[in-house]
Amino acid sequence: MEFTQELTVNVPRPRFIELFDDLENLKVWQEGLISFEALTGTPGQPGSTSRLVYKQGRGTMEMVETVTRRDLPEAFDGVYDAKGVHNVCRNEFHDLDGTATRWVAHNVFEFTGFMRIVALLFAPMFRKQNLKTMTAFKEFAEARA
Repeated sequence: MEFTQELTVNVPRPRFIELFDDLENLKVWQEGLISFEALTGTPGQPGSTSRLVYKQGRGTMEMVETVTRRDLPEAFDGVYDAKGVHNVCRNEFHDLDGTATRWVAHNVFEFTGFMRIVALLFAPMFRKQNLKTMTAFKEFAEARA
């Protein structure tokens, strides 16, 4: 499954990147994030890996982030692996006349095992959740602009 979503955040790109790149902010705008743990390398740098644990329903979901590209302020890419799910996410950040930032997120999801069935039945859920996360960052950033 592949999709692209775009969102305009009414924050100048330098401030957008400052907020996006601060690990302390993750729990504020990523709903359900319980913990972020660096595994290898320097968090946020290419090649680094980190474990993210999210509250999901009555349980938790764990994923490992591998940063694949850090070309800030223009782009930040990562691979996110959870049980049965492999997500490649390419993020672009476009400056809009120094007053706003256009966030373009390209996502490719691959599923294995039981998650293949879940993906077939609930494909719109993945798009909806991604947009919900982007919108949460927009609200967070605009409140701190």
